[in-house]
This record gives sequence, structure tokens and C-alpha cells, in this order.
Amino acid sequence: MFKTSLNKIIKNNLYPIILISIISFTILITNFYSIYKKNNQDHLINFLDNSYLKKSLNLIIQNLNPKFDYIDVKVIKGDTFEKIIDQLNLPLKEKKLAIKNFSKFKFINSLYEGQKITFKLDNSKPKKIIEMKVEQSKTKYFLFSRKENLDNFEYKELNKSLTKVLVYKETLIANSLYSSAIKVGIKPNIIIEFARIYGFQVDFQRDIWKNDSFQIIYETFLDSNNKIIETGNIIYANLILQGNENNLYIYKTKDGYEHFDAAGKSVRKSLMKTPINGARLSSSFGMRKHPILGYNKMHRGTDFAAPEGTPVMASGDGKIIRARWCGGGGNCIKIKHNSTYSTVYAHLKNFARGIKEGKKVTQGQIIGYVGSTGMSTGPHLHYEVIINGKKVNSQTLKLPSGKILKGNERKLFEVSKIKINVLKSKLISSL
Repeated sequence: MFKTSLNKIIKNNLYPIILISIISFTILITNFYSIYKKNNQDHLINFLDNSYLKKSLNLIIQNLNPKFDYIDVKVIKGDTFEKIIDQLNLPLKEKKLAIKNFSKFKFINSLYEGQKITFKLDNSKPKKIIEMKVEQSKTKYFLFSRKENLDNFEYKELNKSLTKVLVYKETLIANSLYSSAIKVGIKPNIIIEFARIYGFQVDFQRDIWKNDSFQIIYETFLDSNNKIIETGNIIYANLILQGNENNLYIYKTKDGYEHFDAAGKSVRKSLMKTPINGARLSSSFGMRKHPILGYNKMHRGTDFAAPEGTPVMASGDGKIIRARWCGGGGNCIKIKHNSTYSTVYAHLKNFARGIKEGKKVTQGQIIGYVGSTGMSTGPHLHYEVIINGKKVNSQTLKLPSGKILKGNERKLFEVSKIKINVLKSKLISSL
């Protein structure tokens, strides 16, 4: 009777009984897991608090740090080698050792703005320099490597592996030679060289008209990523002025590379017509009313107005006999070219790197930058030409012509010229 009643109760309440049973079982399992988890956590905390384990973990973490650090430094204005070394995270003894080892090299003591230096540091204690790479130019660098377990370095001078590629460009001159050349991707230093080789015969402010044009072939040097690292010689140039072509071809003589016209005549003269590009003639040689003093005074030079910072070139080879403050002339440079010719460049903002009295310079070399120092009302270059101690008008000066190739040298030049013309045709057809 009791059994029948129990079966009847279970049958009538089957689902609530199953639900209660599931809930009870879940509570039991959850409590059991919580106790188990707490015990395991206590064991884990005790395990992690073990001093031997801590030491082992610290050793592993230390070994995960890179063995070497590579530090790239870009020289800024006012930097010295000692200042750069002092900023490295190195022991004092290692800093002193580096300065002692490297300062004996001249180029280390004449760092220039933008120069790159890369240090390879060994993180082993004590931390030390094991390699230093100093970029000397876009194509050359110096490498210092520490001798194993010693405190001195081996020195190597290395060249970067570059591929030479010839580039052909041509375009109309819309506003200025410089802006038109930049638009077609010509590098600024090539534009400056282009202006230099034509600077003996062309006045870029007055001889070039709108829609004149030019063609050029020049060397570029590419790295493994096809990035232009350096540019080289201008192989061929043609400045077309009012329909008249002015072809120039490079040719190597015993004195080095020069540019010659189609007739084998060198464009190089004793002095350039103007020592600055992108300027306008603002005051000629002769009597004028002085802009500051207010009275008529003989102006024994030529003024070229140009933006501040415009590069100024040496108009000929020579030796700098003055590079200092010249009173009313501000910062000025005087170059003695030979026993006959001297030139003066005044009101400069500053001098180019390495320019000082006694320094030899070459024609077209940048010697300073346009400024407004001294007695000046605005940025410009005051330029003087002196012949046998007498100042003359540089714009009317008749300079000796460049040399003319003759005999066998002329024959070799003609062969070279033909090769360049063939090269030009190939480069144009490949565009």
C-alpha cells in the first residue's frame, strides 16, 4: 500500500523531483570545485613565492632581452663627438675609452649637420660599444669594429654597393629653369651643375624666355631598393633658347671631365658670367645714389637680388684670401684666382662649411649664402671683379675663351660625341 502510494507520488511529481535533483547535484559539484580550486590556488601561490623559482624566472627574462642594441644618431647643429657619446647609455669608463679611441681621427672632429652615425652596443655587463659606422658621404662610410676582448678598434673605409643608371629628361621652361626642372624630377644638385656649365655663356635672368626648353642626360646611383643615393656627371645637355640649340657633351681630358660644345670648344672660362642662380640684377656697376648713405657714390660692383640663403658660387678656381667681417660689406669672401684676377662676394648671411682663409676652391663650388649683413637694405649679393688691382664691370668683361680640342684628341671627342648622341636616341625611344 505504501509502495503504491510512493510510486503514485513520484509519478505525479516526476518533473519537480528531477529538477530538484539536478539543482542539488549542481550545488554539490560547484562547492566541490570551489574547494578544489582554492586548494590549487594556495599551492600555486606557494609555488610562485619560491625564491629559487624567482631567481630562475629573472634569469630567463634577462636572457630574453636582445644581446645587442643599435643606436642611430643624426648629427644636429652644435653636436660634437663627445656630446654624442655622452648621451649614450654607457658606463663612464666606456665613454672615456670611446672618446680616446675615436677622437684621433680628423673626420670625427669635423662632424656636419645631417651626418649619420650608427652604434652597435653589447648589452652584456659592462655595456660597451662593439661597432661604430660613420657615414662620410652618400656612397662612402667608415666602420670601426672592436677587437675581441680588447679596448681598441679596427678601422675600415668602405663604399656602398650602388648601381649606375643614366636618366634622360626634357621639358619646357615655364617660369624658371629651377622650378621647371624640379617638376620633372631632376635633383637640385644636378640643376645647379647644369646652371654652372651654362653659366659661362648664358645669363639665366635675361637670356631665357618663356617656353624655351632643355634636354639633359645625367648619372644616378641606386641602392638595392632602387632608391637614388647619389647623382654623378651630366653626360649631355642641350639648352634651347629661342629655337637655337646649345649642345654640350662631357669629355675626359688630362685635366679631368669637362663639357665641350659640338665644335669641340670647352665652355669653361677663367671666370663664370654670374656666381649665383635665380637672382636678378638689382644694381649695375657705376655711379648711383647710395641706398643708405643717401648721396651719389661710385658702385664698383654688381648687385644680384635673391632670397636669403641662396647659394653663392666661386666664379673661378683660386685661393680664399679673405673670409671674415668686412665692415659695410658684412660677411665677405675674397678669392685670388691668379696673378691677374680676384673676385669679392659681400653681404653674405654665412659661409659654406669648410670655407676659410687659405682654403683652395674650385669654379662653381658653393662658398656662401645670400644675406643682408653690413650696410644693406635687403638680401642680395654684391659681386666684384678685380683685374690687376682695379675693379671692373663684371657684366661687360670679355673673358678668355675655353680651349679647343685639336688633332687626335679632337678625333676621340668626335667618337665620344657620336656615342652620346646614339645613347640619347636610345633613352628617348625607351620613354
